[in-house]
Amino acid sequence: MRILLDTHTLYWFIEGDPQLSTPARTTISDPANEVLLSPSSYWEIAIKVSMGKWQLNSPYEDFIDTGLKQYGFLVLPILPTHTARLIGLPFHHKDPFDRLLVAQALTEQVPIVSADVQLDAYGVTRIW
Repeated sequence: MRILLDTHTLYWFIEGDPQLSTPARTTISDPANEVLLSPSSYWEIAIKVSMGKWQLNSPYEDFIDTGLKQYGFLVLPILPTHTARLIGLPFHHKDPFDRLLVAQALTEQVPIVSADVQLDAYGVTRIW
């Protein structure tokens, strides 16, 4: 199964945060699953780290490399079809990063691994 990680899910998984649910951790760790990351997530993490909202246990570059190299997560590029989906997307959620993740999940028809219940209003499949 292909799955897309929400930004906080990626952060909690790599940082080993106990806020990550057991079903989410199990799904991400399952080698049969293809785990996708949006560039919007590593952009959002860089912003939150630079603002002091989040701290990493390693340098930012190492954090990203852990996801991509150690865990084998794949980058889901932001495509024009994803951004086009934003045009008709209702504003259940005002966060631009989350809206883009929703658009990617809907366009690619993949579940999103997220604790954010607001995403349910978009009709995405959410794993938590």
